[in-house]
Amino acid sequence: MSRNAVVVLRYGPYSAVGLAVEHRTFRLEGLQAVLASDGHEVILAKTEDWNVVELMVNEEVVFRCHIKDLEFGGDGKLDPLCEKARIAVLNAC
Repeated sequence: MSRNAVVVLRYGPYSAVGLAVEHRTFRLEGLQAVLASDGHEVILAKTEDWNVVELMVNEEVVFRCHIKDLEFGGDGKLDPLCEKARIAVLNAC
């Protein structure tokens, strides 16, 4: 069994349905839930890179995606991108 990790979830600002560009966490909820259910500690960190989501373990980027590719809200269990991120973190531990 892999050990639990401290995962830094870096996320950038993005525009939603014509609203102003700003940092929003609604699309990160499922990803956070999936990682927390594995026992990882998730720390949110804003970045100025637009539309980006990065997961860092031991100061190394182990996963990166476009923030709009993540499902809005939910628990992340049905989001295939959340599963890819989960596996990337497990492999980094």
